[in-house]
Amino acid sequence: MKDDRYRLEQVVKTGESLLETIERRGIDANTIEHDQEIQWMLTTPLYHIGEQVYHLSRDLTERYPDVPWMAIAGLRHRLVHDYEGTDWRVINEVATDELEPFIKRIREVLSEVS
Repeated sequence: MKDDRYRLEQVVKTGESLLETIERRGIDANTIEHDQEIQWMLTTPLYHIGEQVYHLSRDLTERYPDVPWMAIAGLRHRLVHDYEGTDWRVINEVATDELEPFIKRIREVLSEVS
């Protein structure tokens, strides 16, 4: 069964892998905004993270109101249902500024989940 712990572990695993890929490939804002292959490479893990977050229990998400659960699940929704309308500046901000602190926070949450 995919419980909250499993889903949080998947978020961390996927997020860490994405961060490593961004660093290893030297991906920057220009690449994210203009390179379709990089866009696909970034959106797949972001979609996966959003999917895991979407399925977390209400109990867990309510215990950690500082985590932007709805925004993360919403990003997944936008990527799936309005891919052509994707604002790559937003994806750049998520990938280069917000992902690392988010993954750090999820590790903290995970350490508290039994």
